[in-house]
Amino acid sequence: MHDDLIARAKTWLAEDPDAETRDELAKLIEAGDVTELSDRFSGTLQFGTAGLRGELGAGPMRMNRSVVIRAAAGLAAYLKKQGHDNGLVVIGYDARHKSEDFARDTAAVMTGAGLRAAVLPRPLPTPVLAYAIRHLGAAAGVEVTASHNPPRDNGYKVYLGDGSQIVPPADTDIAAEIDAIASLDDVPRPTDGWDTLDDSVLDAYLARTDAVLSPDSPRTARTVYTAMHGVGKDVLLAAFARAGFPAPELVTEQADPDPDFPTVAFPNPEEPGAMDLAFAKARETDPDLIIANDPDADRCAAAVKDGEDWRMLRGDEVGALLAAHLVNRGAHGTFAESIVSSSLLGRIAEKANLPYEETLTGFKWIARVENLRYGYEEALGYCVDPEGVRDKDGITAALLITELASTLKAEGRTLLDLLDDLAVEHGLHATDQLSVRVQDLSVIANAMRRLREQPPTQLAGLAITRAEDLTQGTETLPPTDGLRYTLDGARVIVRPSGTEPKLKCYLEVVVPVAAHADLPAARTKATALLATIKQDLSTAAGI
Repeated sequence: MHDDLIARAKTWLAEDPDAETRDELAKLIEAGDVTELSDRFSGTLQFGTAGLRGELGAGPMRMNRSVVIRAAAGLAAYLKKQGHDNGLVVIGYDARHKSEDFARDTAAVMTGAGLRAAVLPRPLPTPVLAYAIRHLGAAAGVEVTASHNPPRDNGYKVYLGDGSQIVPPADTDIAAEIDAIASLDDVPRPTDGWDTLDDSVLDAYLARTDAVLSPDSPRTARTVYTAMHGVGKDVLLAAFARAGFPAPELVTEQADPDPDFPTVAFPNPEEPGAMDLAFAKARETDPDLIIANDPDADRCAAAVKDGEDWRMLRGDEVGALLAAHLVNRGAHGTFAESIVSSSLLGRIAEKANLPYEETLTGFKWIARVENLRYGYEEALGYCVDPEGVRDKDGITAALLITELASTLKAEGRTLLDLLDDLAVEHGLHATDQLSVRVQDLSVIANAMRRLREQPPTQLAGLAITRAEDLTQGTETLPPTDGLRYTLDGARVIVRPSGTEPKLKCYLEVVVPVAAHADLPAARTKATALLATIKQDLSTAAGI
């Protein structure tokens, strides 16, 4: 076993094109570090519906140039089998460690396979890549990013020509082509022959961002902005300047790209502490709103002043606010969200006589909804211009929430006032999450098995009126690994994360509200219910 492991590591080492990972692997082989080698050679990083994502390092279970070259070659073979012999592949990348190398390798592989490749001019937001695919009529697109994962991670996201991310069976078809590559020596990689795009694609994207706003809307809301050490700043500032909003006050410590994300434990606005510097800036400058992007700027977070201090709005709150704003502006088309997002969107759409659809988790599903006008997901993802970007877009979402804040400001109101109105109109929809990050993935599998074998009959004293195992699929949803419980006045969904080693439980309670005066009591009731559901669910799942 030990000899076989060393032999596999040496074979990998001989092919590795990267001096850095070669050196890393050579030292592990020399030290005979069986534990570390076993971890890196225990399989291969799986190409799934988020493409690839993992920790940087040497070996098939890590993100590195060898793994990326194989992935690119598999994608090229898939595209050629689909009849795109001379198709264009557009490649974007963020500012993480190795992102530019992975983008260049992808361009070389595509060129070597006889396809055409074009690389964005520098690290840019993921939505610019998603836009470029449709704008340039490409057969596919690749974005090198690990979004809001820890600094040591990177990833590889694949889009097809419709501008949305791959869904089954494309992922398994591409994975099969990747597995068929025997050796990196079989993959031609010329040193040139692809295009590096100029700023015209970015300019075309920015020209579209204006279209998400009402031509005559007020543009007065003052913002504090953090790019969370990612690539959002320049594009967001350009979009805000074009729109005529006041220039955002920057959280300077986090404004420029830095792959080490020095000021945050996790570069995700949802993580505790990530917004502390933005809150400090807001206490100094007293803006109307705080806006944050995640590092690849496809997500958008908003924070507001609540009493004497600042608080993050939940993704579901921003999702409902944007929906209400679009309805108010007379939007037509389908409103869509994933099953883990708040059911309030359905109520808003129903009242406005607009079509509404629920999809599986992820924008790869939301973006495919027919006649989509607006889609959102609780994890801070919003698609407000589906014709331009068939994916979540943190830049256009930031413009739209700032327009709404400006509109309300002109009426002497705030985003919180509008949330109160929505609660009185549709019931208070309060959401929370129980999220467990694990070192050992078997913890997640055991929790899911336990819930399937001994399903709870009630949570927080509320009877479970319907329990669904989503692996079977439903009338409207394809199969996925998840459980959904419908309770009297509440809903719970449990699923393993698709991109991180986490078990995620999404909780929602709906408390009817007769008038604004009843809101404080309704909030107290909702908070208590959510806390008890969380506790009971935790016990039921054994986590």
